Amino acid sequence: QVQLVESGGGLVQAGGSLRLSCAASGSISNINVMGWYRQAPGKQRELVASIFSGTSTNYADSVKGRFTISRDNAKNTVYLQMNSLKPEDTAVYYCRATLTLASVWGQGTQVTVSS
Repeated sequence: QVQLVESGGGLVQAGGSLRLSCAASGSISNINVMGWYRQAPGKQRELVASIFSGTSTNYADSVKGRFTISRDNAKNTVYLQMNSLKPEDTAVYYCRATLTLASVWGQGTQVTVSS
């Protein structure tokens, strides 16, 4: 079983930066993909970025060039560096671990970008 704990959300002005962290514990050797998703009020949850067991990454078009996903295997932690934040980035951000036969979600962390 895998547990995920997110941190790093908060309130920031447009143009600012935040770094989200997702610490994984448990059976982490079964994790194939780690991803960050977000859900804004009244909208569906959407993929923001993902990183595979190697170093391959994938980004939503809306965040390309502004967000960077990375991982520290020694700390079992995945990060999302968010730069040049926009009000439309406001959402609850969730970390997700995709295992061979299941996926696990974190509890979410609020990111609010003021104009």
